[in-house]
Amino acid sequence: MSLTFFTPGPAALYPTFEQHLKTFVEQQLGSISHRSQQYRDLHKFTVDQLRTLLNVPDTHAILFLGSASEAWERILFSTVELESFHLVNGSFSRKFYDYSNALNKYAHKFEKPMGEGFVAGEVEVPEYAELIATTHNETSSGVQMPVADIHKLKQKNPSKFIAVDMVSSAPYPELDYNIIDTAFFSVQKAFGLPAGLGVWIVSERCLEKAKSIRNTYSIGAHNDLPTLWKNAQNNETPATPNVMLIYLLGKIAEDMNRIGIQNIRKETEHKAGLLYKFIEKTAGFSAFVKEKALRSQTVIVTDTEAPSADIIKSIKEKGMVIGSGYGAGKATQLRIANFPATSLEETEKLVHELSKL
Repeated sequence: MSLTFFTPGPAALYPTFEQHLKTFVEQQLGSISHRSQQYRDLHKFTVDQLRTLLNVPDTHAILFLGSASEAWERILFSTVELESFHLVNGSFSRKFYDYSNALNKYAHKFEKPMGEGFVAGEVEVPEYAELIATTHNETSSGVQMPVADIHKLKQKNPSKFIAVDMVSSAPYPELDYNIIDTAFFSVQKAFGLPAGLGVWIVSERCLEKAKSIRNTYSIGAHNDLPTLWKNAQNNETPATPNVMLIYLLGKIAEDMNRIGIQNIRKETEHKAGLLYKFIEKTAGFSAFVKEKALRSQTVIVTDTEAPSADIIKSIKEKGMVIGSGYGAGKATQLRIANFPATSLEETEKLVHELSKL
């Protein structure tokens, strides 16, 4: 049986993935030199498609890493000499905070329980913090921080860097990179690709800070920002890159550009609306995030009265895979990914089958 994946990562493969993978193999692109013009053209194509899709200006580089988790370390090395500040409301925002402590930075945090979110007006940034670490979409709990509040937080603190984790929501959030210093995501979620590639969007201002910090402190030896940036100017990477995923990402970003990012956003919201409507009206289900304005549009989390494992098993028998809760919520919650790879019709089918349980 062919399964439809509503899992929050790795997630459903994008519908055109197989076609693009076949082309990659047929053209023997896995064997080309990463210092060749053929590779540089491939690299540039992907960067250009992402610039269009995400509206990233030339002031920001688009860099490739091994994972989004690597971006936590790269951002901390590059923008924090001494102190960082973290909005923590789930497992992944906490890990960014933990990385800062592990790098011997002085890490401040404003923490809320799982399922709760942040708005700009309630956040007071410590005076000496150099970086504000935000999470647009907390994958573990299904909370989204409104983009408008992320922008306001930066505008209230213009001298500080702001970083946005959009791992489980890109390309959905409409970030203004004239305001945002740096953001990052990985490809195994909403871009519908296998895991193994992180994308780091980073400003010239971050680059200058990294150069300044390295006069006193380490900014890392592998994939430090000045080296990544220098190579990116020539459409290359410092080490041999994941050519296959960079190629596939470019082709899928091109497919998304053909559809139109605003159309993708509207469909995402429509599908999320169907899922939340079902959860709110159906006995045995209740939205984990109580404040509607802070509910994720891309990772829907519901509490369940029945054991989540039983629901997952029943739905899999119908040809669909949904995710369990994260951590403490594993046995009592479901996480349903709402990414572009799953269609409106597939979402309607999922709701129909859930309603029959």
